[in-house]
Amino acid sequence: MSLGLLGKKVGMTRVFDEAEGKMIPVTVIAAENNEFLQVKTTEKDGYNAVQVAFDEQKEFRLNKAKAGHIKAHGGTAKKLIKEFRFQEGEEVPNFEEITAGVTLFEAGQTIDVLGKTKGKGFQGVVKRYNFGGLPQSHGSMMHRRTGAVGAGSWPARIWKGQKMPGRHGNYNRTVQNLKVVQVREEEGVILVSGAVPGAKGSYVVVRPAIKG
Repeated sequence: MSLGLLGKKVGMTRVFDEAEGKMIPVTVIAAENNEFLQVKTTEKDGYNAVQVAFDEQKEFRLNKAKAGHIKAHGGTAKKLIKEFRFQEGEEVPNFEEITAGVTLFEAGQTIDVLGKTKGKGFQGVVKRYNFGGLPQSHGSMMHRRTGAVGAGSWPARIWKGQKMPGRHGNYNRTVQNLKVVQVREEEGVILVSGAVPGAKGSYVVVRPAIKG
């Protein structure tokens, strides 16, 4: 089953392998306050999914639709709600027995981490698309610009999809086949080998690896 968790990127640190003494850079993901709201079924909802809520929130900050939905399923106010689909016939875990969300994963397991990359703001084509730029020689006044973007007398317009300056970063990205180094249940964190998308404090989705 591809049931995952919602988490928050705390930062990066390092741990040492007890067997070989190697230093392993890891990303710390806090996922201690996941709350399982609802199990959706084909008969009732048209598809199979598990609904998870994450990150404590003051109730008055929620809109009425979200607050009513959470209250109807006996949950507490949360910032995020995410669904994880599963196939017909897959065994749904008993959420009554899951005391901490991080216990869904174990050390050595391969996972995927989904998140949004760091926002870079408005950027030019050299940084945004890795353009080579124009001549840097004396007399040139277009060092980091796009160059010609028109298409001549026909079609007398700029083609759709033309790479130009604009907002850069804040893209949805998935890093596949990362390894869980440690699961610290008492701290509610997962230590993942390597880097994951996003800035410190950004939200991520952790799920079992699809291709791993």
